[in-house]
Amino acid sequence: MTKKTNNLSNVFTPKTVEFLAELKINNSKAWFEENRETYNQYVLGPMQNLVMSLSGFMLSIDPCIETTPSVGKTISRIHRDIRFSNDKSPYRSNVWITFKRPSREWQDAPAFFFDLSPSSYSYGMGFYAADKKTMEKFRAIIESRHDEFRNAVSVFSKQDIFAVGGEKYKRILNKDIPQDLLDWYQRKDLYFICSKNISENLFSSSLAKDLITDLSLLADFYSYLYKIKDTKL
Repeated sequence: MTKKTNNLSNVFTPKTVEFLAELKINNSKAWFEENRETYNQYVLGPMQNLVMSLSGFMLSIDPCIETTPSVGKTISRIHRDIRFSNDKSPYRSNVWITFKRPSREWQDAPAFFFDLSPSSYSYGMGFYAADKKTMEKFRAIIESRHDEFRNAVSVFSKQDIFAVGGEKYKRILNKDIPQDLLDWYQRKDLYFICSKNISENLFSSSLAKDLITDLSLLADFYSYLYKIKDTKL
């Protein structure tokens, strides 16, 4: 578990993104160790504080969500696993938070996320990598419960914050699916994302409050996706 160090920054600052940008250029153990305290203070510290600021909200959605503000629990590791990668850069130049239930199969369950890179940040909810069986359940619900599914996704037609993402099949899987549900039905994977360029909003003390306002739109659908995942075909 990563321990909090002294004098952590409460919020992200321009030094946060400057560090990530410089790490992308100077991606070496020597440089990182020389600048570790900058990472602790301006990257890890604000990430931990953001986790704590969002924890109550996340637990109100799902009391089983992991909210421990540490690396390996909710916060990504800055070190890359290079054992099976052609890219041998030892460090990532982006960091992220994931709010998910503790599980070995968490990639196949809905989760909330916040991701920060040198040039942008994004947040949302969805599957990291839904398996075939989960998406078969998703399509089965659409096939058998048109009105229920329309009601579950109706919120997305009333907002312009989150875009729907996820690779889709090119061939039509079922010609009998109503046209307004076809885009959902064709998904191989599914997530909802809001992407923004780096701006003063990222450095504001109101960032957590703004994230809660936006992510609230996804709360009911998070629960709906878990309901689908737990359905037996």
